[in-house]
Amino acid sequence: MMRSRTTADILKVAALGAVGLVAACQPPLDPVVPAGQAGYDAVAVDPGEAAPQVYALAPGDKIAVQVYGEPELSVNELAIDNAGNVSLPLIGQVRAAGQSSSELARTVEAAYAADFVRDPRVNVVVLEGQQRTIAIEGEVEQPGVFPYSEGQTLLTALALARSPTETAKLDEVIIFRTIGGQRSAGRFDLQDIRGGRSPDVPLMAGDVVVVGYSTVRGAYLDLVRTIPIFGIFRPIN
Repeated sequence: MMRSRTTADILKVAALGAVGLVAACQPPLDPVVPAGQAGYDAVAVDPGEAAPQVYALAPGDKIAVQVYGEPELSVNELAIDNAGNVSLPLIGQVRAAGQSSSELARTVEAAYAADFVRDPRVNVVVLEGQQRTIAIEGEVEQPGVFPYSEGQTLLTALALARSPTETAKLDEVIIFRTIGGQRSAGRFDLQDIRGGRSPDVPLMAGDVVVVGYSTVRGAYLDLVRTIPIFGIFRPIN
């Protein structure tokens, strides 16, 4: 004797049918961003550039310039302006951005030695550097901009964002990176990285991580959340 369908059966069939319908309508993944090994190659950088040993001064940094034996020429605190310059007594505007503190010290020594001070000795100290950051967007619990630290990877960055959401498309994690002034991107499979099948991705300051949205999983979860709890059944209209 055939058993009549219960409401639970109807709900199950409806849920599977809805997911199947969405899956059939879902567009194919955009192939523009390289995936797999090509993705790793797309965001690869020279090891020296990935982990710079010397801090390069930038607009907004605050520095102190000490000219030994010349207190009237020393400046306890000044900011590098938006053009990347600092203004110093007697010599005026000096280019600072892009130089290390020791390189700037040598530049200032040469400027003073040319016309003002015999055998000057200059020391430049970085009082406050601009914070380096990464951005994490898309299907994560807490998207935002986070401080970057040396050795940070894709997995540690996603942990800062409280991990991907239930609707995240884990094989569609994209990293945008600027290399030599050129914007690049690579697509990565987070499940493969978590399972040890693919290496984790080292990040750089300025990287933007975007976690994709799974339309199928999102539709399924939306449907499941409409089903009453505590064993209360009702027909689907």
